[in-house]
Parts: sequence; C-alpha cells; structure tokens
Amino acid sequence: MILLYALASIALINCCYYLLFSKFAFASPSEIVSKKCYPVSVIICAKNEAENLSENIPFILSQEYPDFELILINDASSDNTFDIMEQIAKNDARVKLVNVKNNEAFWGNKKYALTLGIKKSLNKRMLFTDADCKPASNQWLREMSGLLDTNTQIVLGYGAYQKHKSMLNSLIRFETLLTAIQYFAYAKAGIPYMGVGRNLAYTSKLYYDNNGFMSHIQLPSGDDDLFVNETATSKNTAICYSEESFTISKPKTTFKSWITQKRRHITTAKFYKPKHKIALGLYYATNLLFWLLLPVCFALTSWKITLLILAFRLLVQYIIMGKAAQKLKENNLIPFIPFLELFLIWVQLSIFIFNSSAKPTRWK
Repeated sequence: MILLYALASIALINCCYYLLFSKFAFASPSEIVSKKCYPVSVIICAKNEAENLSENIPFILSQEYPDFELILINDASSDNTFDIMEQIAKNDARVKLVNVKNNEAFWGNKKYALTLGIKKSLNKRMLFTDADCKPASNQWLREMSGLLDTNTQIVLGYGAYQKHKSMLNSLIRFETLLTAIQYFAYAKAGIPYMGVGRNLAYTSKLYYDNNGFMSHIQLPSGDDDLFVNETATSKNTAICYSEESFTISKPKTTFKSWITQKRRHITTAKFYKPKHKIALGLYYATNLLFWLLLPVCFALTSWKITLLILAFRLLVQYIIMGKAAQKLKENNLIPFIPFLELFLIWVQLSIFIFNSSAKPTRWK
C-alpha cells in the first residue's frame, strides 16, 4: 500500500501543476492591444544566417504597422550574412545595420552583439525575434508591441515551430508547447520566470534600468530567459497568444542538433531565482517519479487501483494541456501527450547527465 500511496501523492502533485497550467489553458484573451501605434524597434541578431535572412526579413518588412525600424545585427558571421543585410538595407530605409567583430572579452557571446544592437535602437519599445523565424501574420508587430505601455514593460509571445510528419518534429513542438504553457501560466499566476527570444518584447527603460545583460553577460545563453527572470514581475509582464502574434521557426532536423541546442538552453535554468528553480525542479522530478513508480505499482500492488490513479492523472492532463494546445494551435499533438511527455522526460534526464560533465560554451 505504501507504493500506492506514494504514486497517488505524486499524481496529486502532478495535478496541482496542471491546475496551475489551467490559468493559461482556460484564460480569456483579456489583454487589450493599444489602438495607437507607437514607434517600435524590431531587433534581430544573426550569426551565419544568410539564407534565413533572405527568406524571412520580407515578412518583417511587410508588417502592417506605420512606424518601426529594423535593427539587423551581424554577430561576426563567417558566411555572407552581412552582405545580405547590406542588400536589404539598401532597398529599405527602415533597416539599420550593426556589424559586430569578434571581441576577445566577449567572443561568441550573443549578448554582446545584442547590446550593441539595442544601443543602436531609437525607440522605447523593442521587439525581438531570430533570423530563422517569420511572423505568422502581418499583425505580429501590432499584436506584440500593442501591449507595451507605462505599466507593462515585458510581453511574452509564442514561438512556434513548423509542422512536419516525424517523431523528432512532434517532440520538438511538444517541448515548445509545454515550455510555453508553463511560462504563460506562471505569468498569469503573477510569477513570470522566462520568455523566448524568438518572440519577446520589452522596453528600453526596463533594459537600461536593469543594466541590460550585465549580471549574466559571461554566460553564452540567457539573453531571453535570464533577462526576463531577473526583471519580470506580476505588475510589469503581459502575455500575448493570439494566433496573429506567433512567430514560426524552422525546427532542427536531427536529434543531435536538437539535443545540442537543448543542452545550451538548459544550462541557464540553474541561474533562475530560487523559487522558480524549486517549482520547475519539482514538476520535472514528480513527472519522472510517476513514470518510474507506475510499472512497479502495476507489478507489485493492485493493478486496478494503479490503473485508476493513472486514468485520473491522464484525464486531468488531457483536459488542461489539450485546451492549452488548442489555444496555441498544436491540436495534432493532443492524442500523443502522455507518450511525448514520457519521451521528453528521458531526453531531459540524458541532457542533465551530459551537462554535468561537459557544458556548451557558445551560442552557435
């Protein structure tokens, strides 16, 4: 019976997290987009992204927004990225360029390049995305920047991935969905902890009042999540999840490249505020323990009670995560949620083990 009590307790903790996620899953779109179009700076930092820039920048420049500039930052690329940037700037006066050379103190550090780009910006409102992203609509800029005002200084958006028929693609999109559900739900609960650089807006005032990225400038990643973790509060943060506000990125096409990317991202989590680390760590740990303990309970205890506990957890999970997935237009992932969760848990555990012995040091 002790095993069953343990399994039931862990499942209850899991369901408490799902109830937290319901703050986003069942939220009504109450955020009001300003009808006034304030000047905005769109900032993109690119390293060896010539092809993606050629493909995606036209979607940025075709936004239905009357007053914005586009800051393109070449972060010491070794391909013809800067040539493409110059060609784009030649054809559109709204485009401004920053060409970053390697610096011994900040070599390979995206934050150094972003800092130079932000300093080039003329506007108080800044919207960030990546070179391999394109807006889902021509209303992206209006939707994201329209929430920035005197009180709201950070807007968290959703960075989706293109859909393909493969196990890897489903796993990438599920991990992205789960991450978004968490940071949206935590923000709705008044405890924002991260955002993604593929779709993130904040004010220059917030940036300069907090000395930019200086508290974590030595780390190769975290220009998005660590900055948000440091500066976001219950009063200055809003979320934007309308379909028109999404960005869409090209996903990795091999497990090796995706794992490398995830290894770099995960290294920043240990620098989150303690309350966030505890909450996120407990969520992962209880998910892992549930799936480890489940087969043991089936083998050594009452399979009927074990099945009942599993069914209850899955029901709560499907209702809440399914609703959230519908909000973020990831409907085709819903039938596979528990299988993708189980697979993702083992991938994350493997990454944690790998990172314990060797950590990635560059953002690209």
